[in-house]
Amino acid sequence: MRVVEHLVSSLVLVSVSVLVLAVVLGYFFQEDPDSGQFSSMAEDMKTLEENFRQQNRSCFLLGASGETGGLLLRELLERNVFSRITLIGRRQLTFEGEAYKNLVQEVVDFEKLEDYAAAFQGHDVGYCCLGTTRAKSGADGFIRVDHDYVLKSAELAKAGGCSQFHLESSRGADKTSSLLYLKVKGQVEADIEALGFERCSIYRPGVLLVDRQESRPGEWLARKFFSAVSAVVSTPMSIPIQAVAKAMVSNTLRQAEQKTEILENKAIGELGKSAGK
Repeated sequence: MRVVEHLVSSLVLVSVSVLVLAVVLGYFFQEDPDSGQFSSMAEDMKTLEENFRQQNRSCFLLGASGETGGLLLRELLERNVFSRITLIGRRQLTFEGEAYKNLVQEVVDFEKLEDYAAAFQGHDVGYCCLGTTRAKSGADGFIRVDHDYVLKSAELAKAGGCSQFHLESSRGADKTSSLLYLKVKGQVEADIEALGFERCSIYRPGVLLVDRQESRPGEWLARKFFSAVSAVVSTPMSIPIQAVAKAMVSNTLRQAEQKTEILENKAIGELGKSAGK
């Protein structure tokens, strides 16, 4: 009897696993809408960088201690398109090298952001790569960081005169989703769009190909799988994290065609490649 019960339990577990895998693969293997506007982009990035540089603009960055944020910071410094870069975070970060010596750092308490409104004043462009994992912070903590902290930061930036806000989100973000991660990402997208920035750019990368120290459930396995697939064939569901950072900077240099734009994984990859042209 116990053997039968064990077999039944095993079959149920396998069935559920197959179902989950089918849903995940169906989600990730969807083709993104055509984004030929980036693959056929005739703009000279060096010219765009120089033109932007002459405008003497400043920016702030949230999430510089994370993988995408750290690479985005490096990209901003290397391309030198802003006259001032301010990092806003919960602790002072330590950097080595001359490139980092002119960085401004503002340490804030995200639970009392209203008290730190001055940190968000006087910036032209805002970048947000802020986020945590449900495994690390729990469901409530995840919502607080990925929605509440992000939205409040955007509100303060808008009130402080920021005209552009660039948000790293996720492929599949949808405020009506039954999955907490995608629902929260979709909700914060909608809430930030409603603030009315002159330009709101939302980036929805697929699985980020990077050795993340903190992984969301199943993320480590997904990265390994997509890394292996990507080594053989181009895929629409994953992207090197460096490409995301490059795309966020390159897109900032372009003239936006509309107030709110959503860049899916394919478009992000194309823009990332354009940075090296």
